[in-house]
Amino acid sequence: MDLGVLASAPGTPLPRRSPVVSSRMQYRSRPVSVAVDPVSLVISECIAITSAIQKYARSPYSSVSAILGGSPNLIQLVPPPGAAGASRRTHKSPAADSNVDDASELATNRWGLRGKKGKSMQDNPLISGFGRLRQELTGVKDIHKFDALILLYPFLQIIQAMGTAAPITVLALRAIQKFLAYGFIAPVSPRFALAMQSLSAAITHCQFDISDSAQEEVVLLMILHLMEDMLSGPGGDILSDESVCDMMGRGLTICSRSRFSEVLRRTAEASMVRMCQIIFEDLKHLEVEAGDENEALDRQTSDTMDNVKMDPAANGTDVPVSKESIEPQLAAEPRASSSSEKASSSGDTPGSGDAGRSSTSSGSESSESVDLRPYSLPSVRELFRVLVSFLDPHDRKHPDQMRVMALRIIHVALEVAGPSIAKHPALATIAEDRLCSHLFQLVRSDNMAVLQESLVVASTLLSTCRGVLKLQQELYLSYLVACLHPSVEIPREPGIDPSLYSGIPQAPKLVKPPPSQGNSGRSTPVPVKDRQKLGMEGSARKPDARQAMVENIGVLARMPTFMVELFVNYDCDEDRSDLCEDLIGLLSRNALPDSATWSTTSVPPLCLDALLRFIQFIAERLDQVPETEGYPAPEVLRERRRRKKLIIKGTNKFNENPKGGLAYLQERSVIENIADPVCVAKFLKGTSRVNKKVLGDFLSKKGNEAILDAFMDLFDFGGKRVDEALRVLLETFRLPGESALIERIMTSFAEKWCSSPNPEGITNRDAVFILTYAIIMLNTDQHNPNFKNQARMQFADFAKNLRGVHGGKDFDPAYLQDIFDAIKSNEIILPDEHDNKHAFDYAWKELLLKSESAGSLLLCDTNIYDADMFATAWNPIVSCLFFVFMSATDDTVYARVITGFDECARIATKYDNAEALDEIIYRLSYISTLSTEALSNTSLNTEVQVGENSVMVSELAVKFGRDVRPQLATLVLFRVVTGSEHVIRKSWKHIIRIWLNLFVNSLIPPFFSTEAERLALPSIPLQSPSQVIDRAAKQNESGFFSAFTSYISSYAADDPPEPSDEELESTLCTVDCVNQCHMGDVFANISHLPGHSLEALVDSLLDQIPEDPGSTAVITVKTENMPSSPSNAQKARQSNVIYEPAMVYILEFCTVLALRNEETIGLLGKRVVDALQAVLRDAKSYHPIMLERAAFYLLSLLQASYDFDYIRVPVLLHTLSSFSKDVLIKTSGLVLRGIRLCIEKPCPLRSEIMTSPDFWVILQTLATNQESAPVVFEVLESGVTSSPPAIMADNYEAALALLNEFATIASIGAAAEQKSDRKQGRKGRPTKQEKPSENAVVARGIKAINNIQQLTYRIPHLMKQSHLEASEAWSAYWLPIFQALTTQCTNPCREVRHLAFTSLQRTLLSPELTSADHEEWTAIFGEVLFPLILRLLKPEVFSSDRDGMSETRVQAASLLCKVFLQYLVILSKWEGMLDLWLKIIEIMDRLMNSGQGDSLEEAVPENLKNVLLIMSSNGYLVPPSRDPEREELWNETWKRIDRFLPDLRKDLALEDEPKETIAPATATPEVNSEVATAPETEKAEEKA
Repeated sequence: MDLGVLASAPGTPLPRRSPVVSSRMQYRSRPVSVAVDPVSLVISECIAITSAIQKYARSPYSSVSAILGGSPNLIQLVPPPGAAGASRRTHKSPAADSNVDDASELATNRWGLRGKKGKSMQDNPLISGFGRLRQELTGVKDIHKFDALILLYPFLQIIQAMGTAAPITVLALRAIQKFLAYGFIAPVSPRFALAMQSLSAAITHCQFDISDSAQEEVVLLMILHLMEDMLSGPGGDILSDESVCDMMGRGLTICSRSRFSEVLRRTAEASMVRMCQIIFEDLKHLEVEAGDENEALDRQTSDTMDNVKMDPAANGTDVPVSKESIEPQLAAEPRASSSSEKASSSGDTPGSGDAGRSSTSSGSESSESVDLRPYSLPSVRELFRVLVSFLDPHDRKHPDQMRVMALRIIHVALEVAGPSIAKHPALATIAEDRLCSHLFQLVRSDNMAVLQESLVVASTLLSTCRGVLKLQQELYLSYLVACLHPSVEIPREPGIDPSLYSGIPQAPKLVKPPPSQGNSGRSTPVPVKDRQKLGMEGSARKPDARQAMVENIGVLARMPTFMVELFVNYDCDEDRSDLCEDLIGLLSRNALPDSATWSTTSVPPLCLDALLRFIQFIAERLDQVPETEGYPAPEVLRERRRRKKLIIKGTNKFNENPKGGLAYLQERSVIENIADPVCVAKFLKGTSRVNKKVLGDFLSKKGNEAILDAFMDLFDFGGKRVDEALRVLLETFRLPGESALIERIMTSFAEKWCSSPNPEGITNRDAVFILTYAIIMLNTDQHNPNFKNQARMQFADFAKNLRGVHGGKDFDPAYLQDIFDAIKSNEIILPDEHDNKHAFDYAWKELLLKSESAGSLLLCDTNIYDADMFATAWNPIVSCLFFVFMSATDDTVYARVITGFDECARIATKYDNAEALDEIIYRLSYISTLSTEALSNTSLNTEVQVGENSVMVSELAVKFGRDVRPQLATLVLFRVVTGSEHVIRKSWKHIIRIWLNLFVNSLIPPFFSTEAERLALPSIPLQSPSQVIDRAAKQNESGFFSAFTSYISSYAADDPPEPSDEELESTLCTVDCVNQCHMGDVFANISHLPGHSLEALVDSLLDQIPEDPGSTAVITVKTENMPSSPSNAQKARQSNVIYEPAMVYILEFCTVLALRNEETIGLLGKRVVDALQAVLRDAKSYHPIMLERAAFYLLSLLQASYDFDYIRVPVLLHTLSSFSKDVLIKTSGLVLRGIRLCIEKPCPLRSEIMTSPDFWVILQTLATNQESAPVVFEVLESGVTSSPPAIMADNYEAALALLNEFATIASIGAAAEQKSDRKQGRKGRPTKQEKPSENAVVARGIKAINNIQQLTYRIPHLMKQSHLEASEAWSAYWLPIFQALTTQCTNPCREVRHLAFTSLQRTLLSPELTSADHEEWTAIFGEVLFPLILRLLKPEVFSSDRDGMSETRVQAASLLCKVFLQYLVILSKWEGMLDLWLKIIEIMDRLMNSGQGDSLEEAVPENLKNVLLIMSSNGYLVPPSRDPEREELWNETWKRIDRFLPDLRKDLALEDEPKETIAPATATPEVNSEVATAPETEKAEEKA
């Protein structure tokens, strides 16, 4: 820009911007306030510069005008505007250039700083300019109202004048810096905009003397700082596009000069960075001013977009200006307009000669040609374009150092305004194409500086502009993954199961095997190294390069939504690779410690950090409200992923067997109908996963012509030359090797091309077919490496081969020439087979074409996809965390990994990912060392007591307490489990093993017992400690002797040594860790789990039951925990039968869970029942404690699940009754409690149990046991006395037998009675007699008799209920009662005997006993009374209670007579009455002659006398004279009686005539006999 033009326009209007501060100026710095007079300060600067000019000119003259003020006439410094404009805007001929140079030299000689002799210094216009400024400043009070351009003009002349000494230039630049900093030149100053434009033009065209390199760098530093101040100051926003481009071009030139010092270049780079920050920050403010409408700024600046240019090629020259040769050293610097560029390149120097000056008197019309519009998008775009052009890896003019500089500046631009760059098409196009293209090639550089900066820029570009870089991002990340993913197998760690980290992938999914390249026109494929450089394959990069790449991925991964966007845009797209999955796999693999061997030690922690951040971001989004607006539904993406997997599998099958692959794809509904050629063709063309060679063979195969034609129809060849169309076609598949197959494809191609519009108008299919074949032959000829160049086909040969084939004519030679040239310069070949020169360019071109259809990248600031993404990524992450945790030694690593496990578990719980949660728990349990399948050895457990506290020292507790890693894992494990119980499935088994190990070592109680109150069971017995040590008692013992004594005593006793302090401390650490796990919270949560969640827990519990119970170790049982007596505990210690507290724990836990409610009974009851029954069936293998608890659990489940029919009552009871007597007695406590639970309420279950024979077998067996008898009797009594009664026809006899048994057992009460009798006899005085009934056994016997008596009331009902005949029913129900009572009538215990006798008498005299329908009741004599009396007559019975049995005999004799008389009338009608009567007489005879006391000798005659009298009075026993029919009875009676009572007949005198009848004849026999018998019986009893 010409200073003269600007300075000569005092009437130039202010810029279109108002001096009011705009939004773009709000962030700019305010001016510094000064304490001196501004005008005085300006004058001081003027004097200082003029003095310097005089000094460096070394002239004897001086100019007073500069000091005192010059004349008012302004000196014309430049030619007229027309000439100046022409000089700036036209190219000059060489002659003109030389004339200009001469003129410049003349002006320099005349006005130069080193004035010649005879010339006055006052003639120097540079000094005169300062004089004129002094004159203009006269009378100025407010410097801000002074014309800004006039103020700057003389200083700008100094800066722009060619050959100015560097110190003078420094003074001028420093003065301008002051003016700007102090606000002398401000937006309120007149012509402020013109002044800023002039200043920009001056400093960008500064041409001072560079003979002193040090001074040169000082000037350049000042220029850099001034440009930076201009952009950042208040006037920065009004600079034009031209000015900004000039300034940035000047900065780039300084940066790129290799001859400059490192300090200068770095300072220039820093200034460029700062200026770029300002310019790109302004871009955001420009968007605001342009309006909210999209692309508004682009439309507003579209007309001027191409008006500014910067030529980076020119900026690269380095031709200095020296004293000897003043050349346009800035000729190659970037210019603000095309005209200045041309002038520069032609050697014009705007600052030299008259071309660099103008007159202040020039017309204002010239100033109107200056563009005063503030800079906007055009200059930003041009700057961005030039910076990107520096990155071209194939441009050798730009060294790597320059590329690094450009990368740093671009990085700042992206940091500041990346989203804005992506928003504007003018900038986005550059970023999408050239920037990405250059960057993605530079990341393959071996230069670490280039690589690192390229990676930094790439990550920032993707961070800020990824929305428009979908396919570019895929290419970039795919390359990083291919480079970084090691092909080394994961090393085996000793003691770690490889399956625990099997989730870490060995190779990324996107790496494909190299394609086959046979028959492709070349003899050998591209070398692997070259392919790696092209990014086709991951290369083995150096360790530092790997670290830089990993750091780059870490930058991207630190974006919270980055991985989500990868998952949604790539993993869920059928045509894209699984970038998210591959990146997670890459990070997981490289986070392992071994990756440091091929990278650096920083790589594993970097990868681990990226993984943990990924998990952290998901965890932070867990509680966010799902945002669904504008996002595809997760179900849609899930379906896409499913379809993608099918396509991948189907195309793999297609590559092996096309027919099978298509069938599979149709079966999976990927292809609708394989019989439809269009469907098949669309799929094959639309997917990139089909092998190109296989596709070519398939399309050309005979029988697939329809598919080939449909495939061709999918192309648009309109407007394309034959070779161009062929190139498009052969990008999709490779031609087969056989000519017949090629012919088939070419025929179809020719038809399709001819049917498409083409500018040549060729429609002859045969001609096109031949031409196509010729093109293929030409392609092979030109590019086959086996051919020598001299032998290759020339155009004439090519044209000759096609002569006359176009319908008898030749093709247009120009047309053929174009084809020949295109084929010769660019081989037709598959993209992945291109050579080094064309591979990337071709792939990039294809990528840009696909970008249009791929669309923009969806930015996902939502959590709706986290569940699916985590389901894809959790396995390698969890495997990696496990491996790192197992191999780490650093506390920081432990802390981070633990946090990662916890967050993974929270995510899995939130999204109900049971598989992930199970694997996390599995790995944590493995690390904890507590989940071993075999329980730890507890034989050496030692209990240490200190006061009231005690702790169990065990091998497990000591080992666990010594290692921090298992403790951390356990804490995290139960933190993970707490609250996640409803999600856990398979991993319950590991948690259960931990519980079991802790339980058997007395480290946790059975927490579930709080939920088992309904069971009311004692604690599960544990192993007794090998020894109990009381530390409190030994606190006062110390010293070597006591320790030695303790050791010797323990050795002599064969006891384990006392635990050391270190072992005790480790145990206490274990106890603290277990307490911190808060396992009780887990059990509390389990109690509220839904049924389906409990199924997994119960299944896992039951899986822990060993199949072979004999495989576990035999342990003893704590005596104090035994539910039975201490004697049982002693027996347990003496027994080798297995007792497993862990198994009891499992069974009880399962039972508690199943019994929770009706739902759990239905869901879980069956499987728990099966497990319990298996234990009971193998009773010989288990300890009685196990059996009794299992029986109780089973009976509890029976009571609760009876309606579900899980348990067959007969089978269960038979199993229990099959126990050996010893086992049944030992298990009786809980067995009876369970039975009692089942029968306590009237229900069908009670009836079924109590009618089972096995039930009564169990009771019968246990009734004889002193401990179980009370419970047995309670069970029995509840059945007899309950309402409704449980005793029925089926169990009547068994219940009666058991009652009889209890009554018999009560005979032990006789000893107490007889002892009391003896005491009374010795002392001779009555003592307080101990009642036998106070004895519990006797009391039960008495209750048994009462219950037997009570059963008689049920007999009539039972007889009716039974289906027996009346006679049979009587024998079945009455007779057992009598037999039981008669048995007890001989019981040695008087209390029981008397009660039994009373009950017998009451029963025998019951009116319900007899029946006219049958005569079975008469058995009461032969089967009840007679046996009773005969038994009483036995000596052993009599001797059991001599005093009491005598009385019982008398009662028995009396009862016999009573019963006979009671039923005399009925008996009289019975045929067997005579025999019965004679038997009674015989019994009386035996009683009379038993010889065992006088009581019977008195009682028998009396009873017999009464019977005879009543029989006589009622006409049954009368002489034959009265009733001949009674003769036999009469004769036989007296015949028998006379034998033992000869005087009785005489005493009774029954042969005399009776005076009257005792009972009236009309009375019933029963009543008469009762009336007649009662007085006599009472009398006989009194005598007895």
